[in-house]
Amino acid sequence: MIVYESKLEGTLNQYERLDQAIRTGRFVRNSIIRAWMDNQVKSRNDAYKHCAVLAKDPQFPWAKQLNSQARQAHAERAWSQ
Repeated sequence: MIVYESKLEGTLNQYERLDQAIRTGRFVRNSIIRAWMDNQVKSRNDAYKHCAVLAKDPQFPWAKQLNSQARQAHAERAWSQ
């Protein structure tokens, strides 16, 4: 595995938005893992479909803030682990 490290210098607002995006990504990943444990997600394609369901769910408005490509990337990470 290749690991890249960098040092960020940004404003407080930029750091807050980055933290929010990271938390949203973790939520998507954890919800897919939970759905897999409950036998709702059985394949990678089901994980991608679950991302779309999360984005449309009014109970989780922050999930829609990530675009579909970012949600699918988190689904891919959840599925591959």
